[in-house]
Amino acid sequence: MSNPILNNNRFSPQENDYSQDKVYEAELVDDGRINQGIIYDEPMTINGTVNKIFMLSVCLLAGAAISVYNMLSGNPGLAQTLMIAGAIIGFILVLVTCFNIRLAKYTAAPYALLEGFVLGGFSTVFEARYQGIVLQAISLTFAALFVMLMLYKAKMITYTDKLASVIKTGLLSICAIYLIQIAASFFGRSIPQIFDAGPIGIIFSLVVVGFASVSLIQDFFFIESASERMLSKDYEWFGAMGLMITMVWLYMEILRLLAKLNSRR
Repeated sequence: MSNPILNNNRFSPQENDYSQDKVYEAELVDDGRINQGIIYDEPMTINGTVNKIFMLSVCLLAGAAISVYNMLSGNPGLAQTLMIAGAIIGFILVLVTCFNIRLAKYTAAPYALLEGFVLGGFSTVFEARYQGIVLQAISLTFAALFVMLMLYKAKMITYTDKLASVIKTGLLSICAIYLIQIAASFFGRSIPQIFDAGPIGIIFSLVVVGFASVSLIQDFFFIESASERMLSKDYEWFGAMGLMITMVWLYMEILRLLAKLNSRR
């Protein structure tokens, strides 16, 4: 699902006041004299966040490579274990980070690595069924990222309270549908047509991909706003992790959509 950590509510009064949070008295040694001075920690920057996103991408690719290697080298059991562990522990790391953003610098990289285990396993399974589908999904994911970023920078789509409300309502609805589907699967049931390759299933996937893409606008706005408010450098990891969550979700939904389209051929 979309990332649950990047939204306006993350800016608490304490986090908004960077000067009170990150400025402290210290003793400075200068020419043998000890004076009272003020030391400022570096604030968050967009460039710093981009660097963190690159580092998390490397971790994601490393995890995916490990999972793919095990799938193709005759160790599917280990790959499946990594996938399950990655999904569960990754979810826990997201929850922990939601409650304490200071931990993002410690949880972001492990989360990306664990999600790599999940994506690598799923991608290998889908690629075995539909050759070329993974490259298509990756290309479309980055295309969506580029288009949303250009629309945001050109101010053709602006993040407003109304858009935030629409995104929140849509994501909660999608989450509810997935939870119902998971619960139904325990009884050998499934929500009719939505997860099939029929017209309704394809329309549902298109809607989900659309919401995942628009959610990127929320991520861009958060990162830009946090840097303008000069929040602590911890937010670079926090913002990078949030964007990574959305990108992972978007890729998975595009992969499912392409699988549905390919199964109709």
